[in-house]
Amino acid sequence: MKLDLPEHDGSPIEAAFLVAPGYNPVDIVGAHTALGLLPGARVHLVWKNTDEVMGVPPFPTRPTTTFDECPRNLDVIFAGAVGSEVFEDEETLEFLADRGSRARWVAGSCVGSLLLGAAGLLRGYRATTNFQGVHLLPYYGATYAPGNVVEDRNRITSGPATGGFEIAFRIIQDMYGDEMARESILQAEYDPQPLFKVGTPEMAGPELTALAQEHTRTMTEPLLKISERAAERLGIAV
Repeated sequence: MKLDLPEHDGSPIEAAFLVAPGYNPVDIVGAHTALGLLPGARVHLVWKNTDEVMGVPPFPTRPTTTFDECPRNLDVIFAGAVGSEVFEDEETLEFLADRGSRARWVAGSCVGSLLLGAAGLLRGYRATTNFQGVHLLPYYGATYAPGNVVEDRNRITSGPATGGFEIAFRIIQDMYGDEMARESILQAEYDPQPLFKVGTPEMAGPELTALAQEHTRTMTEPLLKISERAAERLGIAV
């Protein structure tokens, strides 16, 4: 698929990854690695300040760049899952909306996709998120589409974990071509072979899926009320 975007001039990539309190490192580390290893790449771990933030599970992280210092024109703005309070943090939403309005690629993994939606960046787009949250996409004006990675124009979203790598490989293909994307996949030795083929609800079946939903309920339930408030704020009827 060829995007209706200007040809990349070959300059080093500028990518910003949100690292907010309660963020899930697994959602961004694959893309951060794949993009950060490109020649001359500049990857930014962005937050309001450069004080240490704590990921989930516990993963102390030092942001490298503040919202104010982050380049205005990015090739990639990327959000993974974050703490629920971040979804209604005006400063964070304004930052995402601003950089996302100009970025070549706007990317979200897991409920980071919903966070992009809260910033008004998914209205009218097809998208995905983790399976526990796909029913919330309409609150942000998005249409759910199946697949580990969903691409609609310059919005690219995915489920957790492997989705971040796959987003990065697609971005590398767009900006640097097929051969660089192939090499990036090889350098990462990206060839997932899970112990059990249960990586989607369809493969896992209803019993295991229900168990997984129950075990994450305390994290996902608050997102319904948050999404309802976001829809009201964005003027979206659900």
